[in-house]
Amino acid sequence: MSKAFGKSSEDRAIDFLQDRDFAIIDRNFYASKFGEIDIVAKKGDVLHFVEVKSSRGNFDPIYNITPSKLNKIIKSVYYYLNQKNLHYAFCIDALIIKADSIELIENITL
Repeated sequence: MSKAFGKSSEDRAIDFLQDRDFAIIDRNFYASKFGEIDIVAKKGDVLHFVEVKSSRGNFDPIYNITPSKLNKIIKSVYYYLNQKNLHYAFCIDALIIKADSIELIENITL
């Protein structure tokens, strides 16, 4: 996937979240050796760490969130909370973009 396509997908994700009353707190937070958090948003009293996955073809991009990838996301979230000294309830979400559809899957770690 090209960087331009990835950025365009994340821009669509931001618009989608803002339309649903999420406040965008951070974007593309690099969490050291663990990886990157695509979007940090807040709705109510809950922080949402959002992994954006998109596809141009028929492949469902949710399958790109492997157990290994999810483990890195979880470590990145704890790194973020520690670095920012935050003590909020949080969840890890996936935002899936396929052609003209967008789906937010909340709390993917359950």
